[in-house]
Amino acid sequence: QLVESGGGLVQAGGSLRLSCAASGRSVFTNNMGWFRQAPGKEREFVAAIIRFRGITNYADSVKGRFTMSRDNAKNTVYLQMNSMQPEDTAVYYCAAGSDSGLDDYNSYQYWGQGTQVTVSS
Repeated sequence: QLVESGGGLVQAGGSLRLSCAASGRSVFTNNMGWFRQAPGKEREFVAAIIRFRGITNYADSVKGRFTMSRDNAKNTVYLQMNSMQPEDTAVYYCAAGSDSGLDDYNSYQYWGQGTQVTVSS
């Protein structure tokens, strides 16, 4: 089970930190990803952290603004979002998987329920 938290309403230029607490599977032994879906749009890749080595990968649209991290002891991953813009508004989903293709949602087998992030201008 993956449970996201930390979403909410923030003004443009502000920050939020999303959390994804995992149970029943390890964030260390799974590739972990964050995806988002805005109304009327397809789900898109945001960030991922590779299992074991913990190397991170980001979509170009968030590179330099968002940071994904992992706390193995808490079995939780985070997404720190800074300098947020209205186009970041979406439902954010946490995902876990073991397939290659970190930016492909088909590579992830387990998904959280999502958390709403809204950025006002």
